[in-house]
Amino acid sequence: MVQTVKFEDQIVPEYITKGYHTKFIEPIALEVCKGEGLDIGCNRPEWALKGATPIDPVIDPKFHAKAVPLRYGGWNYIYSSHCLEHIPDYMDVLHYWTAILAPKGTLFLYLPHPDCKYWRPWKMPTRKHIHQFYPEQVEDILLSLGYSNVFVSGRDLAFSFAAYGQKNE
Repeated sequence: MVQTVKFEDQIVPEYITKGYHTKFIEPIALEVCKGEGLDIGCNRPEWALKGATPIDPVIDPKFHAKAVPLRYGGWNYIYSSHCLEHIPDYMDVLHYWTAILAPKGTLFLYLPHPDCKYWRPWKMPTRKHIHQFYPEQVEDILLSLGYSNVFVSGRDLAFSFAAYGQKNE
């Protein structure tokens, strides 16, 4: 039986409150994320995308794009699950991640979907989320950063969505 949590007037699966969201999207991410890559924001090394180097910046108000210096141009992919909504200047971070990707590299984001009231920044019990993203907004952001072959999903059963694109040369 699926355990549930009631938050306000919405009932959601309890599993979305426990972290390690990569397990819900990993089969698709592994189809797209090939070569040498990073999992930024995995929280625990054992939660990192298989084959990725785990990078877990401390999420706090002082976090900025270069808080974790990484080599430029050598990464085939950057995967990040349930991290971007915690970062104050997410556009600065996305520019940095784009800069360190190799040409034709992939940026893969897995984000909480705004349909889930539990994750809304102004309602979240832990108040850890400071941003809320809609799939269409993330698609627009990736295109504005110069990504091609951009794909964005709708909400899945983990109340999340995926977005990824390929960096142009």
